[in-house]
Amino acid sequence: MTQTSQRPLRVLAAMSGGVDSAVAAARAVEAGHDVTGVHLALSANPQSFRTGARGCCTIEDSRDARRAADVIGIPFYVWDLAERFREDVVEDFIAEYEAGRTPNPCLRCNEKIKFAALLDKALALGFDAVCTGHYATVVTLPDGGRELHRASDMAKDQSYVLGVLDERQLAHALFPLGDTLTTKDEIRAEAERRGLAVAKKPDSHDICFIADGDTQGFLASRLGTAEGDIVDESGAKLGTHDGAFGFTIGQRKGLRIGHPAPDGKPRYVLDISPVNNTVTVGPADALDVMALTAIRPRWCGAAPTAPGTYTAQLRAHGGETEVSAAVVGDELRVAFAAPVRGVAPGQAIVLYDGTRVVGSATIATTTRRAAEALAPR
Repeated sequence: MTQTSQRPLRVLAAMSGGVDSAVAAARAVEAGHDVTGVHLALSANPQSFRTGARGCCTIEDSRDARRAADVIGIPFYVWDLAERFREDVVEDFIAEYEAGRTPNPCLRCNEKIKFAALLDKALALGFDAVCTGHYATVVTLPDGGRELHRASDMAKDQSYVLGVLDERQLAHALFPLGDTLTTKDEIRAEAERRGLAVAKKPDSHDICFIADGDTQGFLASRLGTAEGDIVDESGAKLGTHDGAFGFTIGQRKGLRIGHPAPDGKPRYVLDISPVNNTVTVGPADALDVMALTAIRPRWCGAAPTAPGTYTAQLRAHGGETEVSAAVVGDELRVAFAAPVRGVAPGQAIVLYDGTRVVGSATIATTTRRAAEALAPR
């Protein structure tokens, strides 16, 4: 059975100030739950965050959440988690880029803030569950266990950024939007019918704590600038940069290379070395990844006990690809059925068995097709 058929619960609804979380809270009330709304204040200086950003960041968002709670008719509080957010999400984001990796702050926020700090506090206060506006589904098994599944509407599915949740956290999670086949326009229409002023509020898909959306500028202001070399695969210098942290694997634009490749084709970032502050570029086919090793696996239930075949998702809005995967010690080792591109250390890989989320891990190393061809067999 799904989460919607549970007994009435004491529910803490995380309300970001956006339309999804407001409708989720309203649906939780409609399902008969005893709901209290909470807005997470995640910035010590809310005015510094982008107006309208979704992610509990602005004064405007806080006010929108309060107005929605008033219309729904539920108690409402603001909880200050700014220091925890700075340590667990913002500082982690900066440190990962400084180390040459490409993090996903939304996953970290779900893991460390919404389903660790928030859930732990909610349970300590006697709540049974935390409700959010994510598009995903929790299924309750006959033995009482929980599984995380994709949303009914794949176009809105957000299970990738929830792949860090374990079974204990899933047992206390409600996602009222996940099992309904409704378009975003219908969610907005529902909000309007309910009298929620956020019905027409625009979505934001940028990083909530970067005020102007300039990730490179944000990192430079924290890490400083340090000129380094841009080289090709042979090590020949092609240009310079102001900091290796400003690049991501697979990046094509903004390389500032003064002359074209011999074959006239575009170059892409192949490697980022923070040790010597060097960025290596090359042709697109050099990005083909055949296998990877991932660390810090988190399982949405029991860990796999034997190698298996799954599908994998490598970015929040990416498609699925067939893989074989096995747990070896504390690592997850994955081989792709066909080469994939744009895979970078620091990203999350999330494994699926059909619609079920098996778990996730952080990519540590990759094996490219060119390297594989040269490797001893």
